[in-house]
Parts: sequence; C-alpha cells; structure tokens
Amino acid sequence: MARAAWGESSISQDASGRWHGYVSMGNGTGGMRDRRHVSAATRAVVVRKVRELERQRDAGAIPQAGKSPTVAVWLEHWLTTIAVARVRASTYQGYESKVRQRIVPALGHHRLDRLQPEHVERFYAELAAEGLASATVLQIHRVLSRALKVAVQRGRVARNVCTLVDAPSLQRAEIEPLAGPEARRILVACQGDRNGARWSVALALGLRQGEALGLRWSDVDLDAGLLRVRRALQRLRGQGLVFVEPKSRAGRRSIVLPPSLRLALQEHRQAQRAEQVDLGDLWQDHDLVFCQANGGPIDPGADYKAWKRLLARAQVRDARLHDARHTAATLLLLQGVPARVAMQVLGHSQISLTLGTYSHVVPELANEAAAQMEQALWGAAEHGPDSLD
Repeated sequence: MARAAWGESSISQDASGRWHGYVSMGNGTGGMRDRRHVSAATRAVVVRKVRELERQRDAGAIPQAGKSPTVAVWLEHWLTTIAVARVRASTYQGYESKVRQRIVPALGHHRLDRLQPEHVERFYAELAAEGLASATVLQIHRVLSRALKVAVQRGRVARNVCTLVDAPSLQRAEIEPLAGPEARRILVACQGDRNGARWSVALALGLRQGEALGLRWSDVDLDAGLLRVRRALQRLRGQGLVFVEPKSRAGRRSIVLPPSLRLALQEHRQAQRAEQVDLGDLWQDHDLVFCQANGGPIDPGADYKAWKRLLARAQVRDARLHDARHTAATLLLLQGVPARVAMQVLGHSQISLTLGTYSHVVPELANEAAAQMEQALWGAAEHGPDSLD
C-alpha cells in the first residue's frame, strides 16, 4: 500500500496477516504529531476503527492517548478531585456513597472507553429488582452521568453512555400530610414546651429541618413580622454539626410570619433570654432561635425524636418530620394561596416541583375553581343580565 500523505489515514497488513490502521489526530501535547494506531485480524474491523477515530477527530472529541482507565479509577478521580471542589459537603457525601457503594462494585471493572449502554441498563434493572427506591436509582444515574460528562469534556472517552439509555423513571411516594385538625392538636400539645415554637415554624412555614435548626435571631425581625432563611444545620460525617448554605438560590428566602406565630416567637425569645441569664457564662451563644438548654445547637437526631414524642402526646398518627413541611404546603394551597407564592415560601427552585409534589391537592382546588366560576358567571344571574356590568 502506498505511503499515506501527511494527515491522511492509512491501512496496511503485516507479514503475519494482521491488519493495522493509523490515523492522524492533529498535534498533541507539546506540538508533537498525534498519530493513533489500531489493529485487528480483519481489514473490515480496522476500517471501522479508523473511521470511528476520524469521526471523533472531526467532531472535536479526540479521546486521550494511551490505555483508558477503568470506570472505578475515573470515578475516584472525579469524586476526590473534581466533584469535591464543586458541590456542598452534604451533596458530596451523597455522591461518595453512591459511587463507592453502588456504582463501582457494579461497573468499576469496565474500561471507561468500553462501558456500554447495556452495562448501565442492566445495572439499573438490578437496582430496581433489589427494591431500591426509584428516586435513589435516578440519583445514581445522575451521579454517573455527571462523572461521564466530565470524562467526555476532558477527552477520556468519546461519549457519555448515560445519554444513550432512558433515565430511571421517578415514582413519587404518596404524600401524607397531616390534616388541619391533626396539626392544631400538635400546636396545642406543644404549648408551654421548651422550643415549642419549633413545631409552629414547621407546620406554618414548612421550613426544612436543617433550616429550622440553623435559624438565628438575627434572621428574625419580630417587629416587621419577617423571617429570613439563610443557612441550615447539618451533621456531616467527620465534621459533626456544621452550618451550610441553602441547597439552592431559591432556598435563601424571606417569609412573612402569621400573627400567631410571631407572638409565639416573641414568647419563646423571652423564655430563652431568661435561660441565658440563669446560666450566665455557661451559656453557649450561637444566636440560635432553637437550641439546647445551654444554647448549643440541637442535633437533628434529637430533634426527630422530640417530634415523635410530640405526636404520641398529641395522639396524632405517626408521621415523618418532613410531613410537617408537606402539611404546610398542602394547607397553603388549600387556602387558595397561589402556587407561585407557595413555591417562594417553601423555597422550591421551580414551580413544577411545587405543583408536581402536591398534585394530590389539585382535585380539591379544581372543585373550588368550578364553584368560584359558577358564582362569577351564574351566581348573579338572578339580578338580571346588567348585573355583570
């Protein structure tokens, strides 16, 4: 076969009968010519490999020279070098557990450039068969996809196979908010409790647990009746209790306090100041609205147990602490509060999240909308046609 011109690909057969292909990929590191070699037992296979390299070169997606790392090696690099610098500590811990406990044991042995869509699809099917929640499987898919996206951007692999498979479908768990009478029984039961206003904040404003436990008095303007969410308290592995930024820009929000909640917080502050005076120098001043008897932050685990005890004392059915947030959202929508206003109160980043999560409210809202339209168009009919003017 004639010698290929500069920049052209070439295919040839050696003395043993094996076929070889050479593809010029341009200039590599240091300006040196980057020429790739592929081989196979048949010419047809080499032609296919050569054309694939040419396609990648022409598309600007040139894979890095040298042997591809395994999925495990790349994920470890992405996790400890790239992801750790881009996401919150709590988010990173979620990535870490999914990578090391789920993805690597199942897919880590594959070479990165040989990972196929079928490998990923089979992995997701095994997770579903194991009984893993659909939301967790979807989160694993997103973590793997993000890691592979960076691998493509950096030329480690030509394609992100996660984009070639259907993302696991999310089956939302049934929302079980507390009914209005149940919420009122809880508020009655916690009257006089130390940190009793904690549960008023949960049921009236829908604050996430970390947001409520991270709330400081500097975030609460009792004169104006305004509360600002600026941080959250979380327990992180190896770090203990730490204050973190809200999970999204929408999480930083200001909420107008209902008058009764404003009064409850005023009384709570007076009681807390009396505790501070009694303890003197032993008081740990973190400026926290809800704190331990010595002023220190409340561990989320202890807060959860307090909620469970309160439910039992109020003789209310068992419910998750997060169901208090669902209760607030449901009550807002049922009271006719516009969905976009409810979205702002809850700190959702998209209105579709608000409407999708609380779709159980839609039928009741639809009935109310029909009744209001009836009143608007036909309710005044008895007064004559001119009554609409």
